[in-house]
Amino acid sequence: MTSCDVLTPQQVYSLLDAENLEYRVVHHKPLMTVADAQSVREPGESGAGHVKNLFLKDKKENMWLLTLGEERVIDLKQAARYLGARRLSFCSAERLYRHLGVVPGAVSPFALLNDRARAVRFCVDETLLDHELIHAHPLDNRATVTLARADLLDFLARHGHPYRELPADLELPGD
Repeated sequence: MTSCDVLTPQQVYSLLDAENLEYRVVHHKPLMTVADAQSVREPGESGAGHVKNLFLKDKKENMWLLTLGEERVIDLKQAARYLGARRLSFCSAERLYRHLGVVPGAVSPFALLNDRARAVRFCVDETLLDHELIHAHPLDNRATVTLARADLLDFLARHGHPYRELPADLELPGD
């Protein structure tokens, strides 16, 4: 994938507009971590699902984007068994850009729009599905899009990336 093949945040907004989806965009300083994101939130903001995203591969080079609630900690061994994978590990920044067209810190479900080969499988944390609204970066970690969970998941499915649900019991032992 070359940089000219990668969508811009404006193109993501245009795709959402073309499907008449309601969303809100907030611009902010670059956010690299969950702690960074928590530091820019409005006091009392709640009710929406704040996400973190794990871009993983297995021994056979199969790839997954796991979208989890921001506080969720999962056991990658259990997740690998559930997904039918062998030994999950994090992908390199180069692989991230090649397949999802984003850099570390900007990973989000919207990055799946850049996976035109449909090589990345999409999984969503069961606990995140309890939220009516979801917050996600629009391919740039200097903005956050908020939209209805159902709209986001249906939108991604229409663009070739239906999701698989990750059960809540994939937690680290002792959690």
